[in-house]
Amino acid sequence: MDAVDEELRPRDRAARAEEARQTAARLHAEGAGGVLLTWVDNAGVTRVKGVPTLRLEHAAAWGVGASPVFDVFLVDDSATSGRFLGGPVGDLRLLPDLDRAVPLAAQPGWAWAPVDRYDQDGTPHPGCQRLFARRMAERARARGLELRCAFEVEWVAALAGAPDEDPVPPVPGAAYGMDRVIGLSDCLRDLLRALDEQGVAVHQLHPEYAAGQYELSVAAEDPVAAADTCVLVRQTVRAVSARHGLRVSFAPAVEAGRVGNGGHLHLSPWRGGVNLCHGGPGPYGLTAEGEAFLAGVLAELPALTAVGAPGPASPLRLVPDRWAGAYRCWGRENREAALRLVTGSAGEEAEAANAEVKCFDGSANPYLAVGAVVAAGLAGADAGLTLPPEVRGDPAAPPEPGAGPAPERLPQTAAEALARFEDSAVLREAMGEVLHDTFRAVRQAEARLFAGAAPEQVAAATRWRY
Repeated sequence: MDAVDEELRPRDRAARAEEARQTAARLHAEGAGGVLLTWVDNAGVTRVKGVPTLRLEHAAAWGVGASPVFDVFLVDDSATSGRFLGGPVGDLRLLPDLDRAVPLAAQPGWAWAPVDRYDQDGTPHPGCQRLFARRMAERARARGLELRCAFEVEWVAALAGAPDEDPVPPVPGAAYGMDRVIGLSDCLRDLLRALDEQGVAVHQLHPEYAAGQYELSVAAEDPVAAADTCVLVRQTVRAVSARHGLRVSFAPAVEAGRVGNGGHLHLSPWRGGVNLCHGGPGPYGLTAEGEAFLAGVLAELPALTAVGAPGPASPLRLVPDRWAGAYRCWGRENREAALRLVTGSAGEEAEAANAEVKCFDGSANPYLAVGAVVAAGLAGADAGLTLPPEVRGDPAAPPEPGAGPAPERLPQTAAEALARFEDSAVLREAMGEVLHDTFRAVRQAEARLFAGAAPEQVAAATRWRY
């Protein structure tokens, strides 16, 4: 049994209470009157419960009650049921991770902490996505591997309006253009300040391709921390934007037929302080173990699409010629490949080399996404897989004579992605019976919910849900 699966014992509760007492005093001294406790459900929506800061001690020791029905919520807040979860009966306990507790710079008087979810008897909830990510990170560590991961966050900013209104860009301007920064200079400055105050190490912030679209990238962390930071960054983007009269969407397709929001995952496996994406005999310096890890991710990409690009509008984004990674292939600095190898500039390769999973988007639960990718990579490492030939150009173009078959297109419908997910023995074993079944039930229910809907209807119905 993985270490993370150990149940909470009385001595654990006492230690958590003492730690929370000190954390609460710190947060209260910094002006936080309440703490927002968040988790992300299988539909990719961040849910929350709040407690007064002075109640944090009890919350850390005994948890805050929450129904397990949230595991079967859909993107529109309706609910389905699986073989194990669903319906009005039952209760879970939300236990905050005190190490991540931080005052929210853009929400004065509030602090934030992500939670792990436990059953009332103190055993880990088998449907907890954050604990799943932690288990996969523990599996890697048990093999002597350290994973460094980071999510890129893309969003579309729009003028605030009625929930059903189409997005109106706050400023005009060219893709990646300076005028888009000038027009939102105060908002973007406040965003950087807020993230800095919250301890988030930002690497880049810039306007993106679509109207009103921006992207922010952060430093790499361990898998669970990377998912936590993704949640915190999105919450901060939303809060800062609201203070400037803007609303934001992280949806994969804000408008049908246009470039959508990605949720690209960067990752690199390390052993003993050595980056396995550099210094080896494999392609572009990959070590044998690093190549095997990435080959495992590539092998599972059709199934991983159901986890990393799961939203009803995800197929509207995952199309060729939009740098969305619509084909199951890899390539050095190939932004049309679903798995892009980033070797870094000359002289910094040992630190910077990594791989980017480009087919993921903003509808994904980041804990599920990073956990599933780690599971796939470990399976590849255990099997000693090797990468297929690299795709050096546009994978949508006809292959050159003698170059072999064209790369496989990733699933183009929710039903196809779900079928590949169900066929993956790697993901079934890693997620466990309860989480795997419940996630599948949500994906099936959302597919039924939007069956027959036009692309414009799907985009409109989901754009403000993420």
